Amino acid sequence: MMDHEEILHRCFRCGYCKLPGSFLDLNCPAYLRFRFETYSPGGRMWLLRALLREELNATPRLGEILFSCATCGNCVEHCAFRKFRDHILDAFIAGRNVLVEAGRVPRGVRDYLKAIHEGGNPWGLPREDRGRWADGLGLERYDGQDYLLLVGDVGAYDERGRKMARCLARVLTKRGVSFGILENDERTDGNEVHALGEWDLFELLARDNIAMWQDLGVKRIVTLSPHAYNAVRRLYPTLGGDYDVCHYTQLLAEKKPGDKRSSGAPPIRVTYHDPCYLGRHNEEYKAPRSVLKKLPGVRLVEMDRAQKDALCCGGGGGNFFTDVLRGGPDAPSRVRVREAQATGAEVLVVACPQCAKMLDDAVKAEDMEDRLSVMDVAEVVESRYA
Repeated sequence: MMDHEEILHRCFRCGYCKLPGSFLDLNCPAYLRFRFETYSPGGRMWLLRALLREELNATPRLGEILFSCATCGNCVEHCAFRKFRDHILDAFIAGRNVLVEAGRVPRGVRDYLKAIHEGGNPWGLPREDRGRWADGLGLERYDGQDYLLLVGDVGAYDERGRKMARCLARVLTKRGVSFGILENDERTDGNEVHALGEWDLFELLARDNIAMWQDLGVKRIVTLSPHAYNAVRRLYPTLGGDYDVCHYTQLLAEKKPGDKRSSGAPPIRVTYHDPCYLGRHNEEYKAPRSVLKKLPGVRLVEMDRAQKDALCCGGGGGNFFTDVLRGGPDAPSRVRVREAQATGAEVLVVACPQCAKMLDDAVKAEDMEDRLSVMDVAEVVESRYA
């Protein structure tokens, strides 16, 4: 955290970090949920400064505040200080690392990190179940194909994530993409481990993946999750892992939209939710929209907060697993589905398994199931072609 001392000193809490570009809404997930200044980026800056100066102890309450950050990057996007804003999240994650090293993390964070360390997945489920998402699809194990497909923890174990992973595999197969999977040998990518500040565990996970992929001769990777895409694209190169990696929407955007046989599905009005780790973290806004706009019978309408101003679902930074943000009417996921429904869209389209689960649950909590459904980009693609 000493590396970021100058950042902590210079922040004077102007508040732009809490807002989108229009200044009309609250766009920091934690501040939106709790409405206390300590939960804002500026508030965290001052708390970390006090911790660095030993004016504040590493308490459970401080842990709740620091780990409520969804690492969505809105503060980075809208900070007025261009000279240091790119390092704001680095400072927050460094603060988390201090608490991890001190053993003063919230219970949900502790349990998540323990499950990853001991069992290789967030739920402590059997390692031999990781590849079951592909049962019956006839997919090939990776053996030099053009791409290695990574589905991630959520794609492998979560029911909603498995549905997305299976759909994506079918869509890629129909489009003639040469890819293979690792079955039970796929391992967690470590993006959330890094975001939670457990850097030693992240490095162990990343180096294990890099070594395995090197042995297999992997050159190109396509991911289901933007979180895995971020880890491989931005974090792995620092450890010697350089790959040609893409998110699946980028790959689909390069391919023909589908065969000529339309499914005959009725026209639908959709709105698209930008995942933070695909959008703000990696500046990919065009590919998913390009895919949707090419589909027959699909009309895309935008929410007020879109692209760099998109409101996070609240699942980033480990919150999908640790639930430090918790629920309630002001939970960012519930605010987001209300915004989506206000567009008149019938379908809220996502490109991330964490977003899909978060927003699916929010639709149910808001009692909107008869008005709004949540679909992944690949699911929309499959629904449009026979």
